[in-house]
Amino acid sequence: MSKEEYAAVPLLPSTASHAAPRKKGSCRAGLAVVKALLFGVGLFVCLNAVGLSPIPRCVTDRLAPDHHWKAEEQCPQATAVVPTKNAELWNSLGDTYGTDAFRSRAVEWLGGAVRVPTESYDKMGPVGEDKRWEAFGPFHDYLSGAFPLTHSSLELTKVNTYGLVYVWKGSDASLKPLLLLAHQDVVPVNPDTVDEWNHPPYSGYFDGERIWGRGSSDDKSGLIGILSAIESLLESGFQPTRGVVLGFGFDEETSGFHGAASISKHLEKTFGENSFLLLVDEGGGFAIEYGGVVATPGIAEKGYLDVRVEVTSPGGHSSIPPEHTTIGILSQLLVHYEENPYEAQLSRGTPVYWKAQCLAAYATDLPHKLRKDLKKSVKSDKALKAAQKELFKSKAFHALVGTTQAIDLVNGGVKTNALPERAWAVVNHRIATDSSVTSIQAHDTKLLKKLAEHFNLSYTAFGAQVSEQDVPAYGTLTISDAWGGGLEPAPISPIDAREYALLSGTIKATYNAHRSLTGDDNIFVAPGIMSGNTDTRWYWALTEHIYRYNHHNAGNGTSLANGVHTVNEFLVVDSFLEVIRFFTTLILNVDEFEA
Repeated sequence: MSKEEYAAVPLLPSTASHAAPRKKGSCRAGLAVVKALLFGVGLFVCLNAVGLSPIPRCVTDRLAPDHHWKAEEQCPQATAVVPTKNAELWNSLGDTYGTDAFRSRAVEWLGGAVRVPTESYDKMGPVGEDKRWEAFGPFHDYLSGAFPLTHSSLELTKVNTYGLVYVWKGSDASLKPLLLLAHQDVVPVNPDTVDEWNHPPYSGYFDGERIWGRGSSDDKSGLIGILSAIESLLESGFQPTRGVVLGFGFDEETSGFHGAASISKHLEKTFGENSFLLLVDEGGGFAIEYGGVVATPGIAEKGYLDVRVEVTSPGGHSSIPPEHTTIGILSQLLVHYEENPYEAQLSRGTPVYWKAQCLAAYATDLPHKLRKDLKKSVKSDKALKAAQKELFKSKAFHALVGTTQAIDLVNGGVKTNALPERAWAVVNHRIATDSSVTSIQAHDTKLLKKLAEHFNLSYTAFGAQVSEQDVPAYGTLTISDAWGGGLEPAPISPIDAREYALLSGTIKATYNAHRSLTGDDNIFVAPGIMSGNTDTRWYWALTEHIYRYNHHNAGNGTSLANGVHTVNEFLVVDSFLEVIRFFTTLILNVDEFEA
């Protein structure tokens, strides 16, 4: 059929002469049917309104439009915030940070810090007893020499010997100060991997583009970035109106029991609860995601629980083995763990869901169907499940949403011809923000119950007897908090607060200034969470505005792509200069902030 012929065919009769003849009485019958349908629909709507006949979710899902969805409501964006009172100083320092002379200075500041090893280890003894802590003494000497104005102008208190607290007093003591955190320690370098490094791990080598070495990214870049900004501000004669406090722990990589735990108590005693405007610690940065540049401050952290799974049974000579040894039983328990991972579910009202909504709003290359599903997911469960299915194709996204488990330690047996009386393993859990330690304990207890019965083991879980008492058993199964360090998910910091808008605006201003850009749409800010834990776990009482963000440029990857916690850790010097610019902008913006 030609285009002209197609256009000539009427889709509906246009006149009475084209219509089919009507049977007698058909008009009245049709009118009656229409009236009946209208009455039925009206009755159904009325009943639904009072809850007597709810519309099925499958119907509302299908009919749910997305015209109600507005980007500015689902992912509101702050405008870039630049200093006004100190605009001249900010612009002047920005120019300075772009010079070759300052670039060389920044390289030496960070490279020198890397050259002082500050490793922390699991289960270190108390400060003063364990000699390994003494490695932090030379690092303090380095900081004192590298940042002389900071050390002569700010009050320094050493907490538990190696924790550093700097106080830069503001002229208005009634204003809540800004709290900036970082940590001095680094994860140890495995001696077996030293030959795999492009440059020696504690060389601080600069190849013209990157600074190499353990701690160059995690987290001496944050610590030195803060001190570099403050030293530069002091050199320019700046004195704050609002105070600035720095807290540098020394065992963040081992959960902060000696460092941040002591510093937080000191700050709470000195300043009181809820005494800080906002807190910024290491954490998220910015990266290209689905075609958009997105900065992701961590507004929460997952919880944490290490579960020790221990099996005991009679020993003996291996020449007369039982059907299952303790190691064999433990192996089956661990296989059962891995065959039953926690079910992850993308839920409204969680930081990860909010991040997805921001991608739908501003990431230009997000697949059309995913964007549409995310928009409808605000009210449609069906669309939410569809979006979840697509997003969960990313293992990283899936891991952020739900509780994860990983078997990281295992031990059993002492000799090849001796049956092991004891075998144990530790299963690491990172707890979803909408779950709890109690929920994980209950889940794991139930998970192993049938296997304990199968192997005739007396079963104790987290201090409670699960199996029947005083019943003969072949052995025992005990699950417990491995180190007594179970941690609930962190409180979610508000994103509808002016403090969050201040941070977001600072991120945008820093990004623009570093690239000589203008406007508010060059980078967008989306809330996220930390898959791991930072020292902020100890500071919850000091402010509700806790944001984990250090403005690292992750490019097309993640903040873990530059050798963090493994071989060949590095930081691009241009990224480090932007970190310094970020902390400079933040300090100046906070100084002008009116709560």
